[in-house]
Amino acid sequence: MDVRSLERNGYSTIRAAVVTLRTGRGLHSGGVFTVKILPAAARSGRCFIFRSAVIRASIFNAVKDTPLCTTLSHDGHSVQTVEHLLSALEASGVDNCHIEIGVSGDYDGSGEVPIFDGSAREWVEAVNQAGLKVAVDSGGRSCEKLAPYLSEPAPEIGRQWFSSTLLDESFYSEAIAQARTFCLYEEVEHMRNLGLIKGGSTETAIICSMNKGWLNPPLRYEDEPCRHKVLDLIGDMSLLAQEGNQGLLVAHIVVYKGGHSLHTEFVRHLSGNG
Repeated sequence: MDVRSLERNGYSTIRAAVVTLRTGRGLHSGGVFTVKILPAAARSGRCFIFRSAVIRASIFNAVKDTPLCTTLSHDGHSVQTVEHLLSALEASGVDNCHIEIGVSGDYDGSGEVPIFDGSAREWVEAVNQAGLKVAVDSGGRSCEKLAPYLSEPAPEIGRQWFSSTLLDESFYSEAIAQARTFCLYEEVEHMRNLGLIKGGSTETAIICSMNKGWLNPPLRYEDEPCRHKVLDLIGDMSLLAQEGNQGLLVAHIVVYKGGHSLHTEFVRHLSGNG
């Protein structure tokens, strides 16, 4: 994985006083948000801060039945579309941090992590620029292998299988982080009618038509949709983290037609909260 291998020891946080100050539009809300990622003490884990509410990046705060993104909620406040940022933090070794979400204008809805180009590349670059530091010396855990399977009705996507061992420290940034989220063109109008993807465009996702294929090529990888499923899975598995440890298990994880609802339900069962 990028920055360090998933086989790591100790608790880590970012080295810089403020790792990043990034501003962008939320995919579903359409609001403009600014994100700060700050260092945190060992065993504090990853926490979102929105409108003074502290929302731990834990499966216990994950909202059920949000198939198009992962949403965390606590004390009446929520932050959605957290999966790409959490994926980058988990893979890069940032086990402890505070993530402040600010909002522009008179927006009064829930918080949302900016979508940028639909991948985790922006967040990986931010962590790389800041670097990591070890808080205390303690044992960590690792993930041996991920193998998601994807099947979509669009012929251009079809059936895809991606399997890899996460041992090389550059693997995540080169093979996973740049994979963008995707959708079917025929589903766009339905999602908009539901009040979703208000901030979506051809700049924030790759879009595939049932009849015409990819509408905004080129792809970054031949199997980019399946690789993005790996990105999402890592982000959702990060919700298993406790006391500043990483969330990915020492395991061979096989996912068949996965999505955020299935991922978080799996994590709930692993945590004993299913």
